[in-house]
Amino acid sequence: MSFARKLFSAAKPTTRNCDGYPAYARSAEEQYLQTLLTNTMGNTFYADRNELQEDASLMHMEMAERNPQFMAKALVYARNEGYMRLQPLYGLAVLSCYRSDLFAKVFLKVVLIPSDLSDFLTILQGLGRGEGGRAVKRQVNRFLAGVSEYWALKYNGRGRGYSLGDAIATAHPKPADLKQQALFRHLRGREANLALLPQVEALENLKRANTEKKQLRWITQGKLPYSTVTGAIKPTKAIWEALLRQMPAFALLRHLNALLRAGVFENEANLQYAVQRLADREALAKAKILPFRFALAYEQVNHPVLRDALREAVELTFGNLPELGEQTAIFLDISGSMSGEYLRIGSVFALALYKKTQGNSLFWLFDTKVLDAKPSRHDSILSQAERIRVRGGTDTGAPVRELLRQGKKVDQIIIITDEQQNSGSPFYEALSAYRAQVNPEVKAFIVDIAPYRTAMVPPQDTNTHYIYGWSDNVLTYIAQTVQGYKTLVERVESITVEEARDESADGRE
Repeated sequence: MSFARKLFSAAKPTTRNCDGYPAYARSAEEQYLQTLLTNTMGNTFYADRNELQEDASLMHMEMAERNPQFMAKALVYARNEGYMRLQPLYGLAVLSCYRSDLFAKVFLKVVLIPSDLSDFLTILQGLGRGEGGRAVKRQVNRFLAGVSEYWALKYNGRGRGYSLGDAIATAHPKPADLKQQALFRHLRGREANLALLPQVEALENLKRANTEKKQLRWITQGKLPYSTVTGAIKPTKAIWEALLRQMPAFALLRHLNALLRAGVFENEANLQYAVQRLADREALAKAKILPFRFALAYEQVNHPVLRDALREAVELTFGNLPELGEQTAIFLDISGSMSGEYLRIGSVFALALYKKTQGNSLFWLFDTKVLDAKPSRHDSILSQAERIRVRGGTDTGAPVRELLRQGKKVDQIIIITDEQQNSGSPFYEALSAYRAQVNPEVKAFIVDIAPYRTAMVPPQDTNTHYIYGWSDNVLTYIAQTVQGYKTLVERVESITVEEARDESADGRE
């Protein structure tokens, strides 16, 4: 019996994917990571929001009963390295029901900013936990002790779920000094000594200002954050110009269209300032902006200079990725189920990978057929990603069979897909044949960007690595694994729940 036949016959499919095609089940820990890193509770090609939310809820409860220690570490990983918010917060609320000790250890590593706290308390209430009891109130108090005047301005927004004032009313924290006492009273809507809170006082004056000149004065004097200003008044062109200079990198990216419509970039100095901010490698790294956000902004902004700046920003985002080596084959799924956000994400990742191989790797697109993408090392990632379109069904084995047909030897195969095969022969069958006939040591990386729980390869295949999620850490993990790292599950298990909180993590979904 050949090596390929032995390998393939030893691992028969154990389940079926969303299209009814034979597939494999992964470990509960891998499925849990997949839920945390890919499920944003939005609609997908095969499942609607309610189905995904129900599935995620079951996964959280299952993991809390089965392996709460791993769950706690995974929540920290997903929030700080996967840059996800809602699923880690949902998991944290579930964990509080099962293991209050682990919950207490990871709370401040998952709840990083006031909007996290608001969503956590909303989820907790939705689970029927009310205010959560003493264990929850104790952690909420720890968080509230660090609330700044800036946070009070930016995040208090009453009427949108739990505000900071609601959290204070729930947990009854004791203020540390007179300034914090004034801050807590203000957040609860009570009379407070605003002389102790100059930014809050500036905001109240802004609301009463009756001229643009006065509005600009209070914005500047109070150093008021853009979100506070836009929530209090309708910005004019001059006010947008003032806000431009104090927007963080992610806010600038999100508001490029609004600034463009307001005429802010008609001023060359403003345009150049925005371009310089988008080219600031350090600021981009600190902001931890998911790469597909640049692709979304690129699609929305119709301005040649800004589009050029966005192209450069994506290149900078991936600039520090370790080299992958030239013997790499990159396969991108362009089937119909990859339409929309999945293709946007996948295209950006695949092209970034290609560039990190110095343009010497293979980059093929596939549905039921295989197409050489003919990528360029010199054209930007975003320009090339924009030209990739979805089509047809899914045959994940097709690119590996073509690799075998051409007799090309590679050391690693990277396939970016939602794994929903519906035609052709299985990926694992083709991979086994390739290992038997060309390179038995080839590593395979399956980058799964969807929350469906089935898999293309059995868990006993230790030379195939599953990776879930959308952040640029996906690419870093691949590069590290090529150099000897093991599985993503093992990476999570290496975390200690006492690790220091990452103060800069402000995940985006």
